[in-house]
Amino acid sequence: MSEAYERERQNNSRLDELSSKVSALRGVTINIYDNARDQGVIDSSNEVFSNMGTSLKGSAGRLTRMAQQGNKVAILKLAGILVAIIVVLYWTLGLFFGRGSKAT
Repeated sequence: MSEAYERERQNNSRLDELSSKVSALRGVTINIYDNARDQGVIDSSNEVFSNMGTSLKGSAGRLTRMAQQGNKVAILKLAGILVAIIVVLYWTLGLFFGRGSKAT
């Protein structure tokens, strides 16, 4: 009877070890899936930014050609866009880095 009890205890111990290994393997599998999904998001973000950069280059080229032709409206548009970009950058950097609110 003691021998059967010892075998049952060993079986339970090995079953617990196997269960913990299966749980660890499941965790690794889930982490691999999450990393693969995150990589897909990064790839799509890179593609969006690449397309946006190409679009901005094309727009800047068209504005430059219009400004070189001496079109006053085009020059004003270019100046307005540059001022707007500077204001937006100043505002965005102020949000990220803060302007330091001082408590008195």
